Amino acid sequence: MAKRIEIKEVLANFNEIGIGNDITLKGWVRTKRKGKQVRFLSINDGSTVKNIQVIADTEKFDQQLISDISTGTSVRILGTLVESVGEGQAIEVVAKEIEIYGKADPVRYPLQKKEHGREFLREIAHLRPRTATFSSVLRMRHAMTFAIHKFFNERGFFNIHTPIITGSDAEGAGEMFQVTTLDLKNPPRSKDGEIDYKLDFFGQATNLTVSGQLEGELCATAIGKIYTFGPTFRAEKSNTPRHLAEFWMIEPEMAFYDIYDNMNLAEEFLKYLIKYALDNNYDELEYLNSQTDDNALIDRLKFVLENDFARITYTEAIEILEKADKTFEFPVKWGIDLQSEHERYLVEQHFKKPVMVTAYPKEIKAFYMKMNDDNKTVRALDVLFPQIGEIIGGSEREDNYEVLLAKMQAAHVPIHEMDWYLDTRRYGSVPHAGFGLGFERLLLFVTGMMNIRDVIPFPRTPQNAKF
Repeated sequence: MAKRIEIKEVLANFNEIGIGNDITLKGWVRTKRKGKQVRFLSINDGSTVKNIQVIADTEKFDQQLISDISTGTSVRILGTLVESVGEGQAIEVVAKEIEIYGKADPVRYPLQKKEHGREFLREIAHLRPRTATFSSVLRMRHAMTFAIHKFFNERGFFNIHTPIITGSDAEGAGEMFQVTTLDLKNPPRSKDGEIDYKLDFFGQATNLTVSGQLEGELCATAIGKIYTFGPTFRAEKSNTPRHLAEFWMIEPEMAFYDIYDNMNLAEEFLKYLIKYALDNNYDELEYLNSQTDDNALIDRLKFVLENDFARITYTEAIEILEKADKTFEFPVKWGIDLQSEHERYLVEQHFKKPVMVTAYPKEIKAFYMKMNDDNKTVRALDVLFPQIGEIIGGSEREDNYEVLLAKMQAAHVPIHEMDWYLDTRRYGSVPHAGFGLGFERLLLFVTGMMNIRDVIPFPRTPQNAKF
């Protein structure tokens, strides 16, 4: 029997494989249509967004076998590779043997040859990877994962695995998922009536992490340049197209970096990932481009590569927004936290390219960000992208012990629980910086998808933990 060859390899190397030679394909039937005494089967095996056409002569095969083949059926096909006489394909396969691995009930199978709404597909997330769109998204997700590790490895960074279960809240937001083994119906209580977490598994209250940054800083101030890439969790009851309860973050932390080094790395990083996608996943991007409303996905990706990011301060951003010939839903004044509509105006209408915003008011940013000399702003960094808004958030970290301690006290951070974090400022403190890239937000931009639930295999959102 001829060796199985993946469809991606067949389409890329059919001249080397040899027209007239027999090959074995294994995959799923995307479509089946009738011809005169033949059936045309469109086969996909997941290796590429493209299908390969198989021609089955109905006189050579059992009629029940042909009848049992429908959309979704998994098959093994031994056939001869031939040049195609039809348009839109260079080669096809003339079947010699067909074996059905698994039937798909043509009445009940929900993925038929028609357009399916994204909302409907989210309800069948266990089957949507079989669609061309979502299989493309999964392959892009893998490609970007590989490119992220490649980028940092080439630049001497070390990958660190930070804890998923933590006793600290890096963001100070309080919107965390609690982890406990206590009896929820009858938890132990202290003398004052509070739940006694000393009797819990870890001897204290613990939660799922919202960020690996704090632990990343500990490692960066020992081995120089690190990055984390792992799941993070927010118990935020938000059902917007930009929020998930479980998502993935990439968080580099670099000793001896200031805010400008941080900005340069962030821009280099994003451009590297986009270039990798264009260089290595063009077939996927072409297909995903065809699924967008404006067919401008590839143009947007190239545009980011071809332009330097604009760099402005928060104060300059507010001045631009105040002068804008536009009425915003959220009024603009110095001191507000920029909303998505403000961010997109700066990117899409004013600068018409990605924008980096720095020097935010200290009141709206986290306690660990380094204070500027004006004592009003901190060395924060947000990178804003078209359609997405904020895609990266970061800062130069406060490295002065006294200043950091005062900021933690002002923010009501429990000092006794964070003494380990202060140690990095007590013993050999150095200037350092870092940022976080939301992986799913990157994928929204790279794939052209409009809802963050559609770039992660099994989205976790309020009232939804199915699959």
